[in-house]
Formats: sequence, structure tokens, C-alpha cells
Amino acid sequence: MIQECTWPKSDLMKDYHKNEWCRVSKDDQYIFEMLSLEGAQAGLSWETVIQKRKDYQEAFHNFDIKKCSELTDKEIEDIKEQYNVIKHMGKLKSVRNNAVQVIKLQEEWGSLSNFLWSYVKNEPIINEWKNINEVPAESELSIQLSKDLKKRGFKFVGPKIVYSFLQSIGIIDDHIMTCPFHTYNR
Repeated sequence: MIQECTWPKSDLMKDYHKNEWCRVSKDDQYIFEMLSLEGAQAGLSWETVIQKRKDYQEAFHNFDIKKCSELTDKEIEDIKEQYNVIKHMGKLKSVRNNAVQVIKLQEEWGSLSNFLWSYVKNEPIINEWKNINEVPAESELSIQLSKDLKKRGFKFVGPKIVYSFLQSIGIIDDHIMTCPFHTYNR
């Protein structure tokens, strides 16, 4: 019997679940967007962030990594005042900080994608959960990647944030087995 994951309730969340969540992406700009949005989520619901996504995209130049790395303190303050984003200055400044770190990774690895996907030998982790309650909040992979990102100077990359981030870019597929959007059912 086909049954979708039960966590998305609103149309916005259902659309995200259907079209993005756990879908493989190797596009650095999209990956950077997801890293930034997942960091903004810390302590909040994903729906809160998704509702503000268009404002984030506009404020942060569609997450153009180079442009984000060059933001001034004044521009970040203006983003806080002028856009419907989460008003936490640490989270807002982390977008610039993390963009700088992404550029360093790109220089070393060729792309942010290459760096992240190297942790799974370029093969997504496809879990076979029967129930959404089985899905963990973190894993050995997210704990290790969190440590490695922090060592490289990234901010707002705790193990739980990183786990959600890995789901958002398809390194981990946590759709329940009956969901039509699970890798095995597509």
C-alpha cells in the first residue's frame, strides 16, 4: 500500500517533501542554500524557515556563494531589517562565514558537492524505514561531518542540523518505504 510520509502537513511542506526532500543534488548553489536554511532552522521548525525561503533567496542573492561571501556587516544588518528572515544575527552572519568556508572547500575539492559526497563514496544512503518515528535526528555520519565542518570554521552545523541538511540534499533518503517519493518507488 502506497502511503506518503506523514510529517508534511501544509501545502508548502508537502511540495517540499514531494519535490526536494531526499532528492540527490550535486549543485553547489542549491547545497549552500540548504546549508544556510538548515542553519537558520536551529531551534525552530522547518516550516517556519520554508515560509521565509523566498525572502532568504532575495536577501542572499539566491545564495550565490561568492556574493554571500562578500556581504558587509551593514548589508547583513539591512537584511535583518528589510526582509522577512529569522532575525538572529549569528544565523545571518553564518551565511557569509559559511560562504567563505565553501569557497575554500571548492578550491580544495573542486566543489562543495565533491567534499560532501566523498563521505558516502558518491552513493546516497537509502534507508528503509517503515515508520517516520524510526528516522533518527542524527547519525554517526552527521556527527562526523559536523565535527569536520566545525574544524573548517563552519557555523550552525551541529549533528542534528547536519543530519537534516544531508536529507535535504539527498545524501540520505529517509522517506518511509511506502512513500511514492522513496528512491525505490520513483
